Amino acid sequence: LMNAAVAQGVEPAQITQHCDSVSLCFSKGLGAPAGAVLAGHKEFVTEAWRVRKLLGGGMRQAGVLAAAARVGLEHMETLCRDHDNARHFAEASHPPPPGIQELNSPVCSVNLAAVETNIVMVSVKGGLLSPTELCNHLQAVSKEEVAEIGEAVSVLVLPWSAHTVRAVWHRDVSAHDTESAKNKLEFVARKWQE
Repeated sequence: LMNAAVAQGVEPAQITQHCDSVSLCFSKGLGAPAGAVLAGHKEFVTEAWRVRKLLGGGMRQAGVLAAAARVGLEHMETLCRDHDNARHFAEASHPPPPGIQELNSPVCSVNLAAVETNIVMVSVKGGLLSPTELCNHLQAVSKEEVAEIGEAVSVLVLPWSAHTVRAVWHRDVSAHDTESAKNKLEFVARKWQE
């Protein structure tokens, strides 16, 4: 919700105005270690509260988590940075390293029009390797990579489907981390082309 609101330049309430209920997880993009909020009509929230208690839900010292959630909500500008880093990873850039689009690789590609927030869906193409194999190569570090790139980089991405890998940016992923991930992807793609 918050990433969509920032990407569209609107208040979250504008997106949710026609919803009966909204659930917002504070660890998704806002950087809190845990926590969520549920909003809706009074009867709905009362029933949700009852069922949560019935199932044993509840936390002690929840104020500490609420404080982290509040910081995340007060500093949502970091979401813009996450969106910029995701876009930078996907598109052509100068100076190098190239983004996925500029690699023009038989291994992977990206639909730039679909990069709207902090998520980049990487298409794994050509049958050279599976999304799981690409993820494994991006996570593993070799001596050859360290010699060529100059650093050991382990990129954690998720095989999303039979032909797609999902990469997500959050407040702990910097612009430098994004550059390192681009270097690693370029290295892996080049090794597979060879």
